Amino acid sequence: MARLVLVGLPGVGKSSVARAVGARWGCESLDTDELIESNVGEPAASYLRREGESTFRTRELEVLVLAVARDAVVATGGGVVCTREARELLAGEVTLWLDSDDDVILERLDHLDRPLLGERPATALTGLRAAREGWYREVSRLRVDATGTLDDVVRRVVNEVARVAP
Repeated sequence: MARLVLVGLPGVGKSSVARAVGARWGCESLDTDELIESNVGEPAASYLRREGESTFRTRELEVLVLAVARDAVVATGGGVVCTREARELLAGEVTLWLDSDDDVILERLDHLDRPLLGERPATALTGLRAAREGWYREVSRLRVDATGTLDDVVRRVVNEVARVAP
């Protein structure tokens, strides 16, 4: 069972936070997009573009199953909650929803390749939030504001997890 699984919209900082929390706790950090990349030999974004969302979500679920079986902090892709099977798996983990205002996320995404945001990222992000927010709530025991410095966010995450940890 993973120590912690992070979910949230693209660009909210899941990967950076997972690495920092893993380092702080002295455990491995895993990123499902990076695991997909190592499995398919190309970046997750180009694999999604080439194969389509359905095939991508199947691959994402496969790597998620492997990732949560490890003693790690796991950063997921923003759309991992789109499949029922992934939501069922995440509900059994200590899952934390990293969230932030869309303006903050858009600023962070400025230089990144995010195929589902297309030519109008602000509009697309609003749509993704509307579609996924209920699922993030469904699978998460905790929700943390990801606004601020990485150190600020890591401190909030560690404090929230300490409140629910056995």
